[in-house]
Amino acid sequence: MHELPVTQGILSVVLEAAEQAGGYPVRRIDLVIGTLSSIVDDSVQFYFDALSAGTLAQGAQLSFRRVPATLTCWACGYQAQVIAPLPDCCAACGSPHILIQDGMEFYVEAIEVKEPNDARSDCEINSHQQ
Repeated sequence: MHELPVTQGILSVVLEAAEQAGGYPVRRIDLVIGTLSSIVDDSVQFYFDALSAGTLAQGAQLSFRRVPATLTCWACGYQAQVIAPLPDCCAACGSPHILIQDGMEFYVEAIEVKEPNDARSDCEINSHQQ
């Protein structure tokens, strides 16, 4: 259920960007989501479809790119992608001195709008909002 407020935030960012780009309809939205974020793509899509009805983003395609979490051991340098539940020690040497990087990202990476009177017909807006 936490996808509802998250999706409301996405829609807000997208509509603001679309208005700043001239108020053209949104065609595509590229999202970056970390594998540890617990965000469910299908739920975001469901809420987005419902919330965007009647807006410039109605019918926009959502594209999801997942970013993996990486474990790095400070003791031996071992690196590996990890998923939840996270390990409490290095799989290679057993050291508890590990660092988990990435995997919690969540932001709109790009927004594509349709410009009906433009020969190019597309305009991409890049955004890195978290």
